[in-house]
Amino acid sequence: MSAGHDTAPDAFRPCGTAAPHETSDTRPAPAPVHDDPAEIVDVAGVALDDRALLHRHVFPAGLERPWVRTNMVTTIDGAVTRGGVSGPLGGPADHRLFDLLRRLADVVLIGAGTVRREGYGALRLDPTVAAWRSARGLAAQPAFAIVSGAARLAPDSAVFADAPRRPLVFVAADAPSARRAALDPVADVVVAGAHRVEIPALLAELDRRGLRRVHCEGGPTLLGALAAADAIDEMCVTLDATVLGGTGPRMVVSPGEHPRRMRMAGILRGRDALLLRWLRDRQPADGTRRR
Repeated sequence: MSAGHDTAPDAFRPCGTAAPHETSDTRPAPAPVHDDPAEIVDVAGVALDDRALLHRHVFPAGLERPWVRTNMVTTIDGAVTRGGVSGPLGGPADHRLFDLLRRLADVVLIGAGTVRREGYGALRLDPTVAAWRSARGLAAQPAFAIVSGAARLAPDSAVFADAPRRPLVFVAADAPSARRAALDPVADVVVAGAHRVEIPALLAELDRRGLRRVHCEGGPTLLGALAAADAIDEMCVTLDATVLGGTGPRMVVSPGEHPRRMRMAGILRGRDALLLRWLRDRQPADGTRRR
């Protein structure tokens, strides 16, 4: 961990410029300048190291079903891509949290379109992180699950060729048989619906495999399917300090509206971003909550 992650940024410190009539004796001392762009602080201005961030984002204990956490970035005006990809958004603080959230997951879930657009390679955590996971009873590497109803993935891509763990590919039953056959040698191909991948079937398969800590990295169409099935339990959303314009997609895209009430669970701040955490409000009339 960088020592810079244990300091607080200027924005949370009193460092106003002295008024013209003030003397040097009354002027407050300037706050120190911190150059770590990946620094993340809480609402009180306290810098959080990696251990504190992991603690704040730990999955619930004793899960009896898959818990789906999504992680997305958006501009102030709601764009989730810039130039067609999300990589330019978010900045170092967002990228730092992105890596930490992967560390906690049993499985990283993603849509095939996002894999292609963002240029994903194999999901491989570094040896130090793999050892950290193993010491805590997790698999050294999380599973990588790709949703592709039509099986439109290149079997010779680095996603498969360099994978430390055999990926999962969820397809529809009517996906072309030749594409499915081409993926069979490099991935576990799972049929999860007749004409499209059905979210309940997908989650049931993850549950069967013991993959209950689900970290979903998009894209918007997959999040739309998850929202329609009321399968999103938690959303980690980075608000990037950019107004972009354009006609790019929103964070969740679906044919119809599916209102799902969320409740705020956390607010953190990077240098130029807010890192927000929301939990699904599943409280029925009797006041109980679904685990």
